[in-house]
Amino acid sequence: MRALMMTMVALSLAATPLAAKPHLRDVAEIDDGLLWIGIANEIRKTCPDISARMVRAYSRIKGLESRALQLGYTEGEIQAYVRSDAEKERMKKRGYSWLKSKGVAVGDVQGYCALGKAEIDRNSSIGSLLRAN
Repeated sequence: MRALMMTMVALSLAATPLAAKPHLRDVAEIDDGLLWIGIANEIRKTCPDISARMVRAYSRIKGLESRALQLGYTEGEIQAYVRSDAEKERMKKRGYSWLKSKGVAVGDVQGYCALGKAEIDRNSSIGSLLRAN
């Protein structure tokens, strides 16, 4: 009887579909975290008055990677996501859209500098990765 019950439990578990993980782009804490890092990088590359806090940025990246692993994603899934040309293009569009929402045109050095300094002053997710020279 015990063997029959164990078999039934095993069969019912095998028949139950496991919940599929969403794509990493659909995990807001990961995708948004990478967006903020990307925007900070864009600001520091465009504005000569602002530089990056590289150790902090590296730590943030490793923290996002660690979180994705905790959520059950494999190293391969993480690398496929961050190396994907399609994801990079999507993220670039998101970043430019965010900049536009803040009144900054792509490549506008003065706009990038003003926004970067404002983000630093707010100590936002973006600003915490930057420093005024």
